[in-house]
Amino acid sequence: MTSNRVVALDGHNLALQRGTGVATYAKSLADNIRELGWAAWTLYGAPISASQPPMLREISFYDYLGGATLKRGWLSGAYRETKEIARAPFGYRAVEIPQSGVVEVRRFSSRLPRDARIFNVNDLFLVARRYFKRHKRFLTIRFEEKPDVMHWTYPLPALVEGVPNVYTIHDLVPLRLPYTTLDNKRYYHRLIKGCIEFGEHICTVSEKSKDDILNLFDVAPEKVTNTYQSVNTAHLVDLKSAHEVEQEVEGIYGLQPYNYFLFFGAIEPKKNVGRLIEAFLSSKVNAKLVIVGSLAWKSNEEMKLFESMVKSESAASANIKVFDYAPRPFLMSLIRCAKAVVFPSLYEGFGLPLLEAMQVGVPTLCSSEGSLPEVAADASLAVDPYDVAKIARGLERLDADADLRHGLAQAGLEQAKKFDAQTYKKKLVNMYDALV
Repeated sequence: MTSNRVVALDGHNLALQRGTGVATYAKSLADNIRELGWAAWTLYGAPISASQPPMLREISFYDYLGGATLKRGWLSGAYRETKEIARAPFGYRAVEIPQSGVVEVRRFSSRLPRDARIFNVNDLFLVARRYFKRHKRFLTIRFEEKPDVMHWTYPLPALVEGVPNVYTIHDLVPLRLPYTTLDNKRYYHRLIKGCIEFGEHICTVSEKSKDDILNLFDVAPEKVTNTYQSVNTAHLVDLKSAHEVEQEVEGIYGLQPYNYFLFFGAIEPKKNVGRLIEAFLSSKVNAKLVIVGSLAWKSNEEMKLFESMVKSESAASANIKVFDYAPRPFLMSLIRCAKAVVFPSLYEGFGLPLLEAMQVGVPTLCSSEGSLPEVAADASLAVDPYDVAKIARGLERLDADADLRHGLAQAGLEQAKKFDAQTYKKKLVNMYDALV
């Protein structure tokens, strides 16, 4: 394999203030590409004019990563859209963001891929979506020095001219469970068709997602590759001893180590948090339930029972702790000290929380739907996510049976090895080599 190849990735999710599963996927993908001896570039869509002097581009980019927003009046917005209509059909040029060291950037180390050159197109993702809605065409991007492959880590209506474009489709939840997302379903369906039409290849992360893509769209099987996913938790585990992690969980979160069930992920309909809370409250468990996740669409419905308990000052509400965010190192501490990680999602393309828990030897409860049985195999206690009573019985079994927890923890460690970095790298190499 050639060692000087370049894979460019989009920074669509890497730019988000609070990480998502797709951001974790993009960071892991970039790190694995680098470990293969390739170079990984990142392409962002920050609102930064290409005509700015290099130093100001650098300052503006990190200001954007830090959460700064550009205030625009309606007049400047109308002018910008008029300019887009005239310019978009001719494409946009990616401009490099210097990394001279003028900005102190250590706070972004967990979000930015290591040693990656950074490029930007002014408002790339916003312009691309508007252009696609208007013309049903993908926005063309040009690099002065072309990468060997452009890998879009999320379905986006853009392509890089003159190189193979790969699009990762993690799942088809907006089509399979349309009532669980806010996506415009007609737009989303057209976008996935566009990725298949304009892209040289489709990457996905489970056999379940691959089957969905092949069944719902007209695409040749050889054009779709399932690479699965990999995530590295070892570096975070190595930072702290078990004793330090226990102290952290008790001191920061007020939790007794190994005496709580943990759910982490966005609080939205497909994550099934509402039924999980119902099951927990109807069960006879001694442990608490800890929920770590940002409030997303319809989160008020998912949390309705809990909120009503808080308002009524129900004693049972004290057994549920909700944190809207935990920095990655602290989240890893919460995972390591959990009695079990519970993830009864209605549907997942992969299910990173499950893998992360298994990697550190924490027992898990998961859903029997989507890709989760594929990822967990027999290493997790699987339940019907639509049946509150079955979720409750699963919690009770995990709470009462130490031997069951031990067996699941050991099985999880073995199952997680199937998704290790070396296996993932081989799948990436095979996919990229077939394109370059």
